[in-house]
Amino acid sequence: MVQFSRPLKLVLAVSACVVPALAGQVQLSNLQLPPSAAVTQATVKEMFVDSYNAYRTYAWGHDDLLPVSASFTDGRNGWGASIVDGMATMYIMGLDDFFNEALNFTQFINFNESQVVETVSIFETSIRYVGGLLSAYELSGKQHQILVDKAKEVADKMAYAWQTFPGQTIPFGEIWFSDNTAVVDTSNIAEAGTLDIEWSRLSLYTGNDTYTKLTEGSVRAIANLVTPLPGLAPQGIDPSSNTFVGDYLTWGGGSDSYFEYLIKYPRVTNTDDNLFADTWHAAVDSSISAMARKSTVGNYTYIADWDEGELIHVGSHLECFHGGNWIFGGHLLNNQTIIDYGLELVAACWNTYASTSTGIGPEVFYFLANDQWNGNGVPSKDELTFYNEHGFWITGKISPSDYILRPEVLESNFYAWRSTGDTKYLDRAASAVESLKKYLPQPSGGYAGLNDVDNPSAGFIDDQESFWFAEVLKYLYLTFDDPEHISLNDYVLNTEGQPFEAPAAKDVYGSGQPAIVLGQFVSKTGLPLPAISPNKYLPSPLPTPTSS
Repeated sequence: MVQFSRPLKLVLAVSACVVPALAGQVQLSNLQLPPSAAVTQATVKEMFVDSYNAYRTYAWGHDDLLPVSASFTDGRNGWGASIVDGMATMYIMGLDDFFNEALNFTQFINFNESQVVETVSIFETSIRYVGGLLSAYELSGKQHQILVDKAKEVADKMAYAWQTFPGQTIPFGEIWFSDNTAVVDTSNIAEAGTLDIEWSRLSLYTGNDTYTKLTEGSVRAIANLVTPLPGLAPQGIDPSSNTFVGDYLTWGGGSDSYFEYLIKYPRVTNTDDNLFADTWHAAVDSSISAMARKSTVGNYTYIADWDEGELIHVGSHLECFHGGNWIFGGHLLNNQTIIDYGLELVAACWNTYASTSTGIGPEVFYFLANDQWNGNGVPSKDELTFYNEHGFWITGKISPSDYILRPEVLESNFYAWRSTGDTKYLDRAASAVESLKKYLPQPSGGYAGLNDVDNPSAGFIDDQESFWFAEVLKYLYLTFDDPEHISLNDYVLNTEGQPFEAPAAKDVYGSGQPAIVLGQFVSKTGLPLPAISPNKYLPSPLPTPTSS
């Protein structure tokens, strides 16, 4: 076990910048859509119908469609993830036949056992199944009790992930439903800290506060640990000891939705405990002070990763949720500086779409900044040419240039539109719709990912994951929908894009000051890092540049 003294020099000045507006009002009032919005919205709905009918034809009852081979896969335990995950989108789009068919299907799901011989992910099952069921319950007028019953059924099985050790507060990430035993292994803060929105809503509708206590307790345990930079918990966590594993800091995969929920949870619950909002505030302040960098080309704002004090100029599609999250949280904190940074992050992430030959952004990308060289590797001549044109570079050699139907760039673009009313965000979303419809459709009717977003001839990825229905098409549809429908002043969307009713906004969220946890940062060594930590696409060993 290695101990690090906590840094004391970080200047946290962001909290001083506020604007005189009502906290909690994320969405601009009286937003007006141009006439063209209805046409694009209809196209998005058509994309949903086509790709879902393909799922119904070739994969019904299974988790996901394989759109190229016209077959199916059961990566989410065979409970029909595309059906449950897509229900809220069906309801929002007015696809009543699909919704009623899905509602009928849910009553026959047996969540007491996995339909395939695989462990159950606490994180994925919570955001897709529990979240999908309870969001559909709310949206459909809280009249279908079976949706709550099924959410409870699967949550009761997952609760065993907290029962391996006495007093355990952080769940293990995977569990065998066959005998209710958890897989004793390290986890990550995203999987351990992205459960409280769904499970607290289950408490609300069952009257059982245990679901809230378990999942909120996990977040509290993480948030109360000393971190390398204030508020920024490292990716890896050991549930058996409540100790961090390594000290890799990122807003990307493995950490992302932990930070996302720190600010969404207080809005959806109106809790009076400032721990959540103040910890999020500290994480954002630390990111701005220590990890925000401008690209040397294009002057784009990125949040670098941090590894033992070394910055790594890497970004990802997953990480691009942060722009929307900062816009959302900036409004709750009444902090214009954070909102403005959020809009800058949205712009940088959209640039990854605008710069490729398909108009679709890559899984991972790199950039250069005016500080010491740190971990990117040396871009090749072609990569450097691309960088000098676009302010980032992609490569299939070091980082994946693929697209697997991820939503985050479109998600943040949606928040930017609803927050500002600037129609450039509508134009960008319309451009994305055109690109998705041009490059992804298959003869099966499904939509496939791309092996290379800058070379469409490189072929397809044969997978149409459920978040295509739950997130990509929902965010695009809502972008062109009546802004008062699923208003961001009235709803909080979970990390899977499932909307939940929010109470009337409080006057203020958080204390106005970033959280401070005193003590020494403690990290375990010798334990395996989570599979996604550190970024597996970074070159190793890191080359030394001859010039930049």
